[in-house]
Amino acid sequence: QVQLVESGGGLVQAGGSLRLSCAASGRTVSSYAMAWFRQAPEKKRELLAAISRAGSKIYTDSVKGRFTISSDNAKNTVYLEIDNLKPEDTAVYYCAADNSVATMISGSGSWGQGTQVTVSS
Repeated sequence: QVQLVESGGGLVQAGGSLRLSCAASGRTVSSYAMAWFRQAPEKKRELLAAISRAGSKIYTDSVKGRFTISSDNAKNTVYLEIDNLKPEDTAVYYCAADNSVATMISGSGSWGQGTQVTVSS
């Protein structure tokens, strides 16, 4: 089973950018569909972006154009770049790995511990 560790969160001013990292160990990221989710206080966890084992990418409509998912197989790491950060992006960001995005949406798969992103106005 793969273990995931997120990093790169922090306190950022609105309009700034961040790159979140999800370092995998135990298995290679290319063995899984990988995805980024976030959960804000008192809100449901939402899917942001995913990358399939074949390398195709999907994005939730609300983040298209600002969020970019990528993977580096040599570093066994998946990234999420966020541009033009907004206060409403404040949340804990999680990466996940499983056989499909659908199963991750249901909560299955391997999950990291999350990294906090706070955007000040």
